[in-house]
Amino acid sequence: MKFLCVGYYNAVKMDRKSKEEIDAVMSKCGPHLSDFYSTGQVMLDVGVEQGVKQMRRSGGQVVVDDTHERAEQIGSVFIIGAEDLEDAIRIASLHPSVQVEEGEEFGWRLEVHPIHSYKGKMDEC
Repeated sequence: MKFLCVGYYNAVKMDRKSKEEIDAVMSKCGPHLSDFYSTGQVMLDVGVEQGVKQMRRSGGQVVVDDTHERAEQIGSVFIIGAEDLEDAIRIASLHPSVQVEEGEEFGWRLEVHPIHSYKGKMDEC
């Protein structure tokens, strides 16, 4: 099975810290990423930049606009292959967002979602 994991952080709390303080916290992520990647089950791991655009249908058209600033932001997204949800949680728990102690102060957290592919199933949409 595949699982999409979404990592969140509180931008307001992180923005209160200096670049040096943030760099010091981020430097603690490396060893945890090594453990995370060494599982061999990480299929994709990306950081998400700020600058979100929102898309929705409105009045029969697609509307694109800026999202409202929220304290909680998406910081990372990764896909892992796992036997089941319990295995996915075990793997995701190695990620720095739940391993680095200082992350708690910044509201770092993860969601784990089972996913499936629509490839070959376009007629079902």
